[in-house]
Amino acid sequence: MPERALLTVEDFGVNTPACRFCGAALRDTFVNLGLSPLANSYVSAEQLDAKESFYPLHVRVCRGCLLVQLPEFESPGHIFSDYLYFSSFSDIWLAHCRHFTEEMIDRLGLDAKSQVVEVASNDGYLLQYFLARGIPVLGVEPAANVAAAAVEKGIPTEVAFFGVEAAERLRSRGITADLIVANNVLAHVPMLNDFVEGLARLLAPTGVITIECPHLMRLMHENQFDTIYHEHFSYFTLTVLIRVLAKHQLDVFDVEEVSTHGGSLRVFARHATANGIASGTVEDMLARERAAGLDRLEAYTVFGDRVVATKCDVLNFFIDAYRDRKTIVGYGAPAKGNTLLNYCGIGPEWMPFTVDRSPHKQGRYLPGTHIPIRAPEALLDARPDYVLILPWNLRDEIETQMAKVREWGGRFVVPIPRIDIH
Repeated sequence: MPERALLTVEDFGVNTPACRFCGAALRDTFVNLGLSPLANSYVSAEQLDAKESFYPLHVRVCRGCLLVQLPEFESPGHIFSDYLYFSSFSDIWLAHCRHFTEEMIDRLGLDAKSQVVEVASNDGYLLQYFLARGIPVLGVEPAANVAAAAVEKGIPTEVAFFGVEAAERLRSRGITADLIVANNVLAHVPMLNDFVEGLARLLAPTGVITIECPHLMRLMHENQFDTIYHEHFSYFTLTVLIRVLAKHQLDVFDVEEVSTHGGSLRVFARHATANGIASGTVEDMLARERAAGLDRLEAYTVFGDRVVATKCDVLNFFIDAYRDRKTIVGYGAPAKGNTLLNYCGIGPEWMPFTVDRSPHKQGRYLPGTHIPIRAPEALLDARPDYVLILPWNLRDEIETQMAKVREWGGRFVVPIPRIDIH
């Protein structure tokens, strides 16, 4: 099969955007998933016949710094003003957070004199465990409706987008952090340098920042293209993340691989002026990324072909099931599922509904596809032939919760990294 010439944005006669980190022109495509609605813009029954906005999911890679990124089509204020993602509805995620809390208390010697700050603290899913150990906490969360749930748990929460301004406001009140937690938020900030500079300013002189974010190397290796959506402005390798933090005088001294969200990095950083020895795991991970070719542009520009192959497999599964008169119901209404369904063109004619544990989503419809979201009991009543697990990163938890599906001969289907029917 002959090699195709790489397409750049200039081939389409459009303005070339600039890298949000280094400012270089973004000329190279990582993957183009077409047009899609905002992944968490769930639709009410009253909105079904209203106009719905779709935006390009055209991801580019920067030749200058190799940051993979989406342009900012909608402001964070619009995306997060009435947010329907509440972190506390996954048992596996909560267990992950309890373990993290115990580990950080022991490793950093945190006590009642310490200060823990979490940026993008959501509904208090993590800080509740520090609070239970008598450690002072503060959440910073932009979505007022989600922050209210944290406040109900007794967790002080600042409703704000984090950055330099928010950090300086907290410092003016005498707050600096011995531990700053940034779980799955770095990808969500369009003003990347302002956010990281805010972390540096809020951090106490001997404090530690932990950042968890999906690992781009895992995304590429396992074809996790559905984790791409408009809320995720940036996609990180450790190589790029070190570069971003170093610009703001923050030094990465340790890194761990964690299983959450399909494979993430937990990065430990401190002020570059702080004393300490770096873990050998940092160099080990950098070497693995180099071995995967992630220090070269060419590794990024071929990813789109693998995505098209997965789309074909998903469509073939739905077509075969339809022709065989088999029924398919979804489990979950995650943002990643909305990317997958919109990219593949799957609507209620093929999957009549999906179910979700979150009452905040039940009774609404998936954006773009308008597939209804119901409570999990509806799936048990329908007894489908197949259950498509959209939050595939929680497949074990879901298959345990829905074990009754096996009783009528139903089978589970996981779409990523490839169709798995079992």
